[in-house]
Parts: sequence; C-alpha cells; structure tokens
Amino acid sequence: AYTDLIKKRARHIPLQHLTGVQEFMGLSFYVNEHVLVPRQDTESLVEMVLPITENKKILDMCTGSGCIAISLAVLGKAKECTAVDLSDAALEVAKKNARINRADVKYVQSDLFEKIDDTYDIIVSNPPYIPQDVIEGLMEEVREHEPRMALDGGKDGLDFYRSIIVEGVKHLNVGGWLFFEIGCEQAKDVMDLMRMSGYCEVNCQKDYAGNDRVVYGHR
Repeated sequence: AYTDLIKKRARHIPLQHLTGVQEFMGLSFYVNEHVLVPRQDTESLVEMVLPITENKKILDMCTGSGCIAISLAVLGKAKECTAVDLSDAALEVAKKNARINRADVKYVQSDLFEKIDDTYDIIVSNPPYIPQDVIEGLMEEVREHEPRMALDGGKDGLDFYRSIIVEGVKHLNVGGWLFFEIGCEQAKDVMDLMRMSGYCEVNCQKDYAGNDRVVYGHR
C-alpha cells in the first residue's frame, strides 16, 4: 500500500489527495480532486476576518472545501454563516468538512449571487484568480489535479472580482465589509475596482511571506 502511494505521488498527485486531509487554521479538512487544497495564504484572509465576526451574518463566496466559512463558524462567534459554490461536487466536500468540524454552515449551490437574496454584514471570497494563459505554467500538482474552474479567473484573472464587487454591494448591509484573497500582483487592480464601485477604506494586507494577499473595504 505504501509503495502504491509513492508511485501515485511520483505522478504528481498531491499528497493531500493521497492522505485525504489538509490542516487549516488548526482544523482538519477532507480534500479531493473536486476542491482546491487549502493553503496557508488563505489563513491570512481568515485571520483578518475573525476579529469582526461576532454576531455577524457572513457569506463565503466560492467556498470550495469550505475551509473559510467553517473556520469562521468554528473559531469566530458569527451569528450565521452561508457558503456558496457553483460546483455540486465541491459542496459535497464542504458539507462533509462541516460535519467533521461540527460547524453550523448553510450551503447554497449558485452561480455567484444568482440564488442569493439575503444581505450580509461580511462577504468573504477566495475566488478563481489565475489568468488563463498562466494556468498551463503552474506546477503539475495544481495544473493536472486541482479543479480548473477553481483556478481560472479569465483572461486577466479579474473576472470574479469584477462580478463579486459589483453584485456584492447589493448584498452587503450598510457598513458591511468585503474581503478578498488576491494573487500577489493583483492588489492595485482589485483595489481600483472596489473604489470605482463605491467601497470605502479600501486597503491591502500582506501575508506572512510579505506578499500582497488580502484586499478589503466596506460599503
């Protein structure tokens, strides 16, 4: 069995797919080929949101494995957490992770805000943000074994930011916050998009490696 796993790893199948688990924010998450493997970069996003979650309604857009929504539900004191994804397969993984971590999260299968009618105090998202022409140059573990729909951010990598920023205004309560994980070279573009849509106090936070990682602002 061990030799078989070594052969699979030699074919660049991610270690987390072989073990079925990845730690994130001190919690254990099940992962497979239908979701992105949770990464430490995204912990920077969760750590920024956690201090303001108490008694707040939170929406996690493009939830994938559910690691953001579940971490906020378990570690924060949110009033309500809702998580959205277009992929049914990803939502099945997220629901399993909610059971594993005993998290109270509502899941919605939706193309972004298509089936979302409510408003929230916080919208948080780690959307697909890799430019299309960059995907083929990614390491094989990512390019061949993680879902393309969770990577592809359109020609310039900003398609999802544009949509979530514009639609998000309609689903944020007055004073509500929008938080994004971004690619390390996308801060200015995403900040400009938020300012053009009327968001206030737009700012950027670096991750522990010193790269731009979280862009945020409020309505």
